[in-house]
Amino acid sequence: MKRRFFFFVILCFFIFSGQVFPYFVEYKEQYYKLYHIHYEQEPDDIVENIYWLERAINADFCNPLHALGKVTTKKEWEKYRYMFMMHLNLKMVEQHLRLGSKYDKQAAYFYNYPWKEQNIESLSKAEEFYEAALVYWHEAKLWAEKANMREFQFLFLDSLPFWENERARIASGDLNYERTIKRELLRLQKVREDFMNMDDSTY
Repeated sequence: MKRRFFFFVILCFFIFSGQVFPYFVEYKEQYYKLYHIHYEQEPDDIVENIYWLERAINADFCNPLHALGKVTTKKEWEKYRYMFMMHLNLKMVEQHLRLGSKYDKQAAYFYNYPWKEQNIESLSKAEEFYEAALVYWHEAKLWAEKANMREFQFLFLDSLPFWENERARIASGDLNYERTIKRELLRLQKVREDFMNMDDSTY
């Protein structure tokens, strides 16, 4: 009786396994859907989002039929791809800035001296994430330029207004992460110098 039951369980597994595991993450659109904003932005949550976004950037596009917005022509499909890459890189900028802020120190207070070395190390991590954000910003700008080519001048993807808004703001200079990132890097350098100048006499 036990043997029959065992074989029945095995048989059910093979019959229903195709239904249990039907979803494989393969395309940009699928990886992007795994990216989400957590209620509490802990470093591990941000790292998880960076992982999914990086996978999305490196993956292939799905069939236009399954695009995140309505695509009916080859020109729309081309612009969609450019704007999606722009959007993914912008999200990478945001996530790296958030992660950097977790390690950043806004000021070097005298009472932080006992943890001087730890604070300097933390600032180095923040600097690394801010510099990575700058790289992704340059990538986002390149893709935005492609989406702003003359041939797309009168082509607007109505189903993706947020992406279109990002593209337009980059073109006008209203959205400029480089300015923000460089300002943060300059401030960070000043804070690091303040920490490095700390000694027993300043505590």
